[in-house]
Amino acid sequence: MVSWFNIFREYLPSFLQGAAVTLELTAVGLLIGFVLGLGLAVARTYGPKWLRVIAIGYLELFRGTPLLVQLFLIYYGLPSLGLTLSQTLSAYLALGLNSAAYQAEYFRGAIQSIGESQMTAGRAIGLSRWKTIWYVILPQALRLVIPAWSNEPISLLKTTAVVFLIAVQDLMAKAKRAATDTYDPISSYLAVAVVYLVMVFILNEVLKYLERKSRIPGFEMESKKT
Repeated sequence: MVSWFNIFREYLPSFLQGAAVTLELTAVGLLIGFVLGLGLAVARTYGPKWLRVIAIGYLELFRGTPLLVQLFLIYYGLPSLGLTLSQTLSAYLALGLNSAAYQAEYFRGAIQSIGESQMTAGRAIGLSRWKTIWYVILPQALRLVIPAWSNEPISLLKTTAVVFLIAVQDLMAKAKRAATDTYDPISSYLAVAVVYLVMVFILNEVLKYLERKSRIPGFEMESKKT
């Protein structure tokens, strides 16, 4: 008990630096995944057949292979094609592309929960199909998806731990450095586990607040009926 606490106290500044990198990786990966995932969800739900096939292929590829393999292919594989990315940029790209495959399914579920009557109503007042999607369906779906989608930021935050394998100085990399310096890996990783727990707890509370603020009273019941 004393050992891990001493390591926690001694290496706290280093752990905080690593935590900042971890949060940055989470935020950027989540943003990339959000934009791409939303596009994939719309393409799979409303796109032509060829576009739906591409979207399904993307989802199967990135959900069916380990993130670590995707990370190594981006960081070590792309240079053989003449494209060399930094460690941080490779991490952003791998996390974002992987997250997009999972976010797309959250968004697709929310979009499909919006009744067809919404599309009919939008077309009835003169909106085109894509304007109805953009102005009527997506605003509702993005609020409805929050309870399920809120799992993704927490999952992604924990998943970022793999990027230390390409020398990104995230929280896990700081833990490895502490373990090397102290020759006490168990205490070092226990100390870092506390930092992860605190970050996950805070993020979870923020997401709960967002969910409460974005809830549409009665909407869930209405969407089930349509």
